Parts: sequence; C-alpha cells; structure tokens
Amino acid sequence: MNLFIDHVKVMVKGGNGGKGCLSFRREKYVPRGGPDGGDGGNGGDVIFVADVNLQTLLDFRYRHEFKADRGQHGKGSDKTGRAGKDLIVRVPVGTVVNDLVADKQIADLLVAGQEVVIARGGLGGRGNARFTTPTQKAPRIFEEGREGEEKNLLLELKLIADVGLVGFPNAGKSTLLSRVSAARPKIADYPFTTLKPNLGLVKVADQYQFVMADIPGLIEGAHSGRGLGHQFLNHIQRTRVLVVLISCESEDILADLRVLQSELEAFSPELALKPQIVAISKMDLSPDDLDIRALKNELGDTSLFEISSVSGKGMPELLQKVVHLLKKDQE
Repeated sequence: MNLFIDHVKVMVKGGNGGKGCLSFRREKYVPRGGPDGGDGGNGGDVIFVADVNLQTLLDFRYRHEFKADRGQHGKGSDKTGRAGKDLIVRVPVGTVVNDLVADKQIADLLVAGQEVVIARGGLGGRGNARFTTPTQKAPRIFEEGREGEEKNLLLELKLIADVGLVGFPNAGKSTLLSRVSAARPKIADYPFTTLKPNLGLVKVADQYQFVMADIPGLIEGAHSGRGLGHQFLNHIQRTRVLVVLISCESEDILADLRVLQSELEAFSPELALKPQIVAISKMDLSPDDLDIRALKNELGDTSLFEISSVSGKGMPELLQKVVHLLKKDQE
C-alpha cells in the first residue's frame, strides 16, 4: 500500500562540541614547558535539504531522531579536535518545519536544493593554551564543549501546485486530472477513491504549462478535521487558482457549492479569496431537468463551466480560463 505521509514529529540535535585539552609541553631539557592544550572541535549541524525526488514524509515514520556528530576533544601540542560531520536530512520540496516548543515556523523549503540549518552544533571548548596571560603562564583551565541545539519539530508537507481541484468525494476530480495530464490516479465509482493528493503537469496548446493537484474529497466539517479534511485543505494553501467541481448528479448543486465555499473560508479566509472556477462535472450523465442557465443566473458568475472528462465537453474552455487566471495572477 502506498501511504501518503504529510505530517510527522521528529527530534533533531546538533552535535556537542569537543572538550578543550589540559596539557603542558614535555620536551627534553624543558622541565616546565608551557601549556599546549588544543581546542575541541565544533559539533556538526543538522541541515534539511529539499529533494525533488521525495514525494512524502514516509521515511520519517520509521526514524524520529536525527543527531549530528559531536566534535572531537582537543589534544596536546596545540592540536584542535576534528569538527563533527554535518547531518544532511533530505525532505520533500514543500516541507514546512515547525518548532513545537517555541510554537513557530522556522523553515519553509519551497525550492529544490534549498538548504536550511535546523539545529546548530555546539562550539568546541577552549584548551588551556588559550588561557595563558602574562601573569598566568601555566593555566590549568580548560572548557567543556557546548551542547548542540536540540529541537522537537513538526514537519508538514504542503504540495506545491498552481491549480487545486476541490470538491466532494466522487465529483470527478481524479478523472479530470487523468484527462488533462499524464497523471494516473486511482479512479472508481465510489467515494474517497483518492486517499492522497495527486499531481499532474498540464500542457495547453500555446505551450503554457502548469501543475494541477487532485485533492482528496472534502465533506462538510472538513475545516475542523472531519474526513481528514484539515490535512487535505493544507495542500491547497499554496495553489494560485481553485477549480471547484460539483457533479451534475448532485441533488442540490447550489447547496453543495455553498458548503464547499464555506469550508474553504472556515479553514482559511485567504484560501477562500483565491480565484475560483466552478465546473459542473460528468455532463455526459446530465439529468434532463438540469437547468444550467438558471444556475448561472442564480450565481451571477460567468466562470461556470459544463464539462465532461469522458467526452471532453467543455475541457478546452475550462483550461483556457485556468491559463487566463494564472497569467493574470503572474501580472
């Protein structure tokens, strides 16, 4: 089973700094050599790197602690301890890193290859050679290395897509995505077929292209977590345009539309303000008494499209409208 893991808790810790050395030179004919204790090495950092080849946080399900190497202790003859190796932790592009204790976001990895130091290693302690003064020529003082930073984190994956498909279960979102892109999401005629977001690259005739996300179906109360809705709504926060799909088989299309829009607004007022296109899907199955003109009059919205992902009805017009809104957003 292909699990889509989009949030996980982990602990990260930078390496401790090495201890400074307490040492004195011991040379032939020099019975009282001066201090020569070297410094400890710095601890390694924990660094998160956005990796375009990762799609989920699944790897973190089996490993919850990440610790960088500690620095080596200082040695005599003024030898500094070797610094600890940094720990590179690869995460999917779109990962948000939150500090659970401080209750704040500390990183948002939006670009492939982006690196962020999440937990810094501790500084190495100073050896006794560092404490020599004109009045203290044989110090017996040295420092312990400092502790590396330790943080408890919540990692959240928010998909990065230009267009998000929103609708109730079985509204035809997966079929639409498979029609306009090379994505092959699971499709079946029952609710909640899609249990994880799917992404597809859509290319339009004039060489314009954009990424479309098929978000698992919402239900009433999704903003408060019903039906995993809270997790799924997270994935459309980054989108620039929303396509709201409602099946022509709905018993009350207007009521369904109002529920969906109220769920978006309850989750995030900013989300509800994104440009929206409303599409009545599965028009190849349209009942005879469906009055689209009355719906348009009721909505007062010319961005209402009748589409069928099976027959292709309305698809070119829908995609052209999406492109228009994306270009307008860029401007």
